[in-house]
Amino acid sequence: MSNTSDSVPQKTTIALFTYGGGMRGLIPAHIMSRIEDKTGLRMADMVDIFTGPSTGAILNAAMTLRHPEHTSSPRFRARHMVKFYEREGHKIFPSDRFREFRGIVHDFNNRTLKLNQLNWLFRHGHYDPSNLGRALKALYGDARLADSLRTLVVPTYNIDGEQLRILETPEGGGHDWVARGRASLDDYGGHALWMSNIRHMPQNGPSLRTPDVSLYDAVMASCAAPTYFPCHHFKVRYPGKREISYTGIDGCVFDNPCISYLGTIRKMIPPHNKLVMLVLGTGYTNKAIKKDDWNSYGALGVVDPVNDLPLINIFFHASESALMESFVDDLGKDLHVFNGSILPESGRAYTPSPQIDDASPENLERMRLFAEALMEENSRQLDDICHILTSNRDRREEERHQSSIGDRMKKYFTFFGERETVE
Repeated sequence: MSNTSDSVPQKTTIALFTYGGGMRGLIPAHIMSRIEDKTGLRMADMVDIFTGPSTGAILNAAMTLRHPEHTSSPRFRARHMVKFYEREGHKIFPSDRFREFRGIVHDFNNRTLKLNQLNWLFRHGHYDPSNLGRALKALYGDARLADSLRTLVVPTYNIDGEQLRILETPEGGGHDWVARGRASLDDYGGHALWMSNIRHMPQNGPSLRTPDVSLYDAVMASCAAPTYFPCHHFKVRYPGKREISYTGIDGCVFDNPCISYLGTIRKMIPPHNKLVMLVLGTGYTNKAIKKDDWNSYGALGVVDPVNDLPLINIFFHASESALMESFVDDLGKDLHVFNGSILPESGRAYTPSPQIDDASPENLERMRLFAEALMEENSRQLDDICHILTSNRDRREEERHQSSIGDRMKKYFTFFGERETVE
């Protein structure tokens, strides 16, 4: 997708959406690192809103984390996150463990697995979440969602809807920044959550209240990919309400750029501001299925990992494909997408594994080469977005400077006004 924009108007809001994809989060990490190298700035210096599920949430939370000593600056650069994936990936996804699981499931689908073996498998099929937990604890420490330097949105899907009725609209209007489908307000089913800390809009009363939740819990819930990790149970406290428990699974089950735009980003744009949206992908995995293949899968084959989980892939891509045309039409030249197919049919020389748990050295290199290829194919767009980002940072700095002058002038006139009153 080719987009150009010559300049950034005075009032622009820039939103970054980063896709989920497990280890393939290394791809957007490489792209962010190149943007930071080209601009000489941190992503948090240039972007107003950070959003995206799963591995995207890992990146966004880290990029907006405050430095412990220089609290107006971010703690991490994108290159630090490249190292994070390279260092922690094989610990989070130990090699071959889950591939054996996929093979056993395939054997079952061929009717060769005994029932007691299947029972053991489904009880022990997850990766150990403590490895991911240790990595995230080391990354975020005791930081809260409210501590983010910029607006941060962390999506997860709460599978236990019994707490839903507790979340009522607070008195005086407005709402807590946790989104869920209004159609499900009267039932106990699961619901989507966007846990948000709003930093780019004026703090005007109860409409912009941040839920009190640790960054670790929010991101851990967003990363709880079904069949890879167990669900994550955590607690959130909303201003003026008692503590609420959630049971979260991977935000990818509902979230994509189109859904985020319609469900949360659009309502965060101040009146008269223009939205520029940067979308960093982890590789498209949606593949065509021939009718004869589909009909041959049968009841179990449509969820067989050996067949690349065709039904699950359809569920993950269906809503995005339905909304993409409208999404692109709405944003036009203000939408900048860096993504591409990683399927063999794409014809690219280097494509990473579509498996989200492949942390092998060979795949790490393939992800680097894929990210390099994306940036080379979209070099003009990369230059455009770097210009837009730096212009947005310059505008932000100018507004901060003007605000500082205004504050000093106000103090000056207040001081002399008080002197005249005394005299």
